[in-house]
Amino acid sequence: MKQIHKQGGEIMNEEEKNYVDVWGDNVKIKDLGISMALCIAFALGGYIIAPGEAPQPLITGLVGGVIGFIVSSIIIKPKRTISKMREDD
Repeated sequence: MKQIHKQGGEIMNEEEKNYVDVWGDNVKIKDLGISMALCIAFALGGYIIAPGEAPQPLITGLVGGVIGFIVSSIIIKPKRTISKMREDD
């Protein structure tokens, strides 16, 4: 397995190179792009198909963004493993 050095002197594997740090959490670039594309598509779609005057496009765009978030959270599963340790371990 090939090793790459980070700026802080840490060593990361080839797999870890595909991750980016977002608000203190490591995220795969591919998954981030998919979820951003879904949320933008649903929000923009809701804004464009909104009927009526001024507040309707905003409301349907926000609803589309929420639907995009829900769809992306169903499609993209978390990749973390959480292990609990007792205090005496």
